[in-house]
Amino acid sequence: MKGVKFVVDENGERSAVLIDLQENADLWEDFYDAYVARERAEEPREPIEEVRQRLQAQGKLSRSE
Repeated sequence: MKGVKFVVDENGERSAVLIDLQENADLWEDFYDAYVARERAEEPREPIEEVRQRLQAQGKLSRSE
């Protein structure tokens, strides 16, 4: 894949990857999004209806949305 290089250890095993961010910005964004999602997996959830009501009360969301 163009713009992606693997770093190998003394045994020839892949140990890291270098990503050309200008060449593969979308790939990096997908990787980073997956990382953030995994890190936040155990955070408490808030029901969408509560979020909607709070945003409507703050005037950030119309009642019809």
